[in-house]
Amino acid sequence: MQVILREDVKNLGRSGEVVNVKPGYGRNYLIPKGLAVVATPKNVARLEHEKRVISARASKLSKDAQSLAERIEAVTVNIARAVGEEDKLFGSVTGRDIAEALAESGVQVDHRKIHLSDPIKTLGLHEVPVRLGGEVHAKVKVWVVKKE
Repeated sequence: MQVILREDVKNLGRSGEVVNVKPGYGRNYLIPKGLAVVATPKNVARLEHEKRVISARASKLSKDAQSLAERIEAVTVNIARAVGEEDKLFGSVTGRDIAEALAESGVQVDHRKIHLSDPIKTLGLHEVPVRLGGEVHAKVKVWVVKKE
């Protein structure tokens, strides 16, 4: 029996593949759970159409992410924080703070896409990675300065 997988199934195949399975496995497990559909000519044509739509959407998202990455790379963000003795920060600078500073400079980025291993607790220049989706990454330059 041939089925089209709607989701990845371990030891069987990836989503969108047409695979041969035993009839009982297809009828009693894969199809009722919504993991697969029967590979009729109509379903195969619909699958091909969905693949084209998904690839077009993915390429558009990739282009948008790439242009956003270029805008992020061009921006340097200044964040002013109160400091104590020996230039130690009161508190820290988090991804949310960086996202707000980027928004003020005209670049909208979700704070969850800013990946800090630890919050910034020192003055100076820091390069912070931003993951925009897929294989697109950028680094934003963040200056942490004394608040006057």
